Amino acid sequence: MNEDLIVSGRMNPLIDPHLGVWEWQIPSYLFLGGLAAGILFFAGLFTVWNKEEQYPTAVRKAPILVPFILALGLLFLFLDLKHKLYFWRLYTTIKLESPMSWGAWTLMAITPLSIIWAALNIREFFPNWDWKFDWVKQLESWFRKYKKEMAWAMMTLALILGVYTGILFSAFNARPLWNTSILGPLFLISGLSTGAASIVLLSKVKTERHMFAKIDLGLIAIELFLIIHMFMGFNAGTQTKINAADLFMGGDFTASFWVLVVGMGLVVPAVLEVLEMRDKKVPYRAAPVLVLIGGLILRFILAHAGQMSHWVMN
Repeated sequence: MNEDLIVSGRMNPLIDPHLGVWEWQIPSYLFLGGLAAGILFFAGLFTVWNKEEQYPTAVRKAPILVPFILALGLLFLFLDLKHKLYFWRLYTTIKLESPMSWGAWTLMAITPLSIIWAALNIREFFPNWDWKFDWVKQLESWFRKYKKEMAWAMMTLALILGVYTGILFSAFNARPLWNTSILGPLFLISGLSTGAASIVLLSKVKTERHMFAKIDLGLIAIELFLIIHMFMGFNAGTQTKINAADLFMGGDFTASFWVLVVGMGLVVPAVLEVLEMRDKKVPYRAAPVLVLIGGLILRFILAHAGQMSHWVMN
């Protein structure tokens, strides 16, 4: 009599079911964090370069939106928390090896800085704005005096925030798709790209739009390089890494990733930006809108695909 030996219970179907622990709140939060980082980085950069008058949208107008963007992102993060009343415990310690700790403290620093920057430029939208109290006016004058120093701090924190949005995923070694050092730079470049796109979208100055279209074009090229490099690394790795890449190479996320993220979110905007810089008649809002949508979809796809990838051999 022949007897079958079951070596592992994993032969049973659905023994490793997919569980969507991170839903829409986390990718939305990561997108908004990257967008805020991109806007603040360019505001600081062109302030340091003394080009505030040439690029008013980048330095003065777009950053006014950042406190609201960060507040919305933090609201999404709060909604995702299981034990909401204990979020403050993140601020009782600093753990340099923890991406969560880096993110919490970076947001703690960059949020008030973005509010101050927005307050300094509030007259861009309300020309007759008056702070009324003398001590507030004196405080405003003091901050204006150290605007360059604020710009340097803002750029540094923006870069940390942009990288952190990707490291938050890559720190999870249990998910092969996320377990790559490419995600930090990829999310940073994507955040800078969405920041540049938002400036193009908001600007009414043609020279400023063309400048940030060029910047965005370069960032799109880098982003495409990082995506290709990421999949090359997966396919040169272990079988579990290859399985993770297969989710995008004939798997569940193939069409959505290559059509919506790479095609619609990167390639098409790049073509439109080239045409606009050559003074062709194209709707200039189309490219930045597509970049923003593509950046959001990128984070949703990587969040859900990462939770489907695992180290168990099929």
